[in-house]
Amino acid sequence: MRYSYIYFSFVFILHIISVFFPSETFSYMLGILAFTMLMLSFGSASRLFKILGISFVIVGAIFFATTDLALLDIPPMLEANLSILTLLAVLPWMNSVVTAGRFDKLIQNLLRGNVQNLGALYQRSTTAMMSLTAFLNVSSATIAQDVLVENLKPIHKKVADKFIMMTTMRGYSLALPWSPLEVLLALSIFITGVKYAELLPWMIMITVFMFILDNVWGRLYFGKIDYPKDNQTIKEKQNSEIRPKIIQLIIALGSFLALVILLGNWFHLEFIFIVTILVLPFAACWAFAIRRSKSFWTIGWNKWKYSMNNMHNFIVLFVTLAFFTGSLNDSPALNLIQRPIILVADYPIVLLIMIQVLFMLMSMFGVHPVATMGVIGGISTMLIDILNPLSLAIILVTAGVSTVPIGTYGLVVTITSMSLRQSPYLITYYNLIYSLIFGTVGILVAYFVLG
Repeated sequence: MRYSYIYFSFVFILHIISVFFPSETFSYMLGILAFTMLMLSFGSASRLFKILGISFVIVGAIFFATTDLALLDIPPMLEANLSILTLLAVLPWMNSVVTAGRFDKLIQNLLRGNVQNLGALYQRSTTAMMSLTAFLNVSSATIAQDVLVENLKPIHKKVADKFIMMTTMRGYSLALPWSPLEVLLALSIFITGVKYAELLPWMIMITVFMFILDNVWGRLYFGKIDYPKDNQTIKEKQNSEIRPKIIQLIIALGSFLALVILLGNWFHLEFIFIVTILVLPFAACWAFAIRRSKSFWTIGWNKWKYSMNNMHNFIVLFVTLAFFTGSLNDSPALNLIQRPIILVADYPIVLLIMIQVLFMLMSMFGVHPVATMGVIGGISTMLIDILNPLSLAIILVTAGVSTVPIGTYGLVVTITSMSLRQSPYLITYYNLIYSLIFGTVGILVAYFVLG
């Protein structure tokens, strides 16, 4: 599968072209190409995603048998989620400019700062994690954990592990509700059709509230534990190097958010498509501005090629999910699924709680929140009639993000578990209250938006 990236790139480029020149022929052809991608990827996908894929195909086939659709109607279904896959394909370029500009070193320096106790380090750690996760995603967790494991060696291992499990997982989750590069946010906008500019203020408000609440708790809980003075190594020279990096990061993030919003308002294109076509040129211009173009293209090419050759899990998930959703929408079974929703239609708060609980239960059994969101997307039309698009978007994002620190088999939890050699269930346990509060805040805000 060394050259999978060539074929995948071809399909994604055709998808981008089809947005500008839509046609039934294009849709049919892309569906066939998506099916070929699925066949190429299935053997290399992980066991969990194979199970999810097979489940979606089997259930989708049962739904399909109850419809009036013909087999020739299947290919157009399969291209429904290519926009999400195309977005995932370009994200490594943004990661690469951060690496080329050595912004990943910023988190290392910030975590070696002059603080007196673990309470102050807790705030610094969550801030650093949140800042860089917006660009680096999972990589930020591995960088932060490596630094913290080394710095906290003088601390009792149980305390140090608990600190790392909490601060890195929570800091990571705080970047996801508002980052335009986050798939959960992109997918919620894709399902509900709300504008990013309309959703962003609510996501920032929730993030700020959770950041303040969690950091107050962190200062109180860990504040009595002294931070080893041997690790307070940042000098004035290092501080003078950190400040420009922080300013550059803030300017880059602000510029990218502004461009996404402006282009969305000017050209009335879908949010996912805007982010997709913006990532590479923006990253290249950023690299040029900081005089790191050569290393950007070198790092970027290798990261992008590796990422493209290892997209099997997401290809299996999103192509089979497209078949499942397409079959469900035309099946009489949709009416059966809608009945419980009709029963609580007069009590939207109950529906919001049901959505949150569904996300949490599914995540604990290893189901990715993206898959759960895709399933809910199959009945989104009815949900929107009860909740309204903005309210549904808010609960989808917060419910999905709140499961990240407690998803026992999730990627970040797995990485943390391996790094600390601790049970993933312990990570879930330490972050369960945080996730419940995060989800509750999302429910309350979504309910408030209903008016």
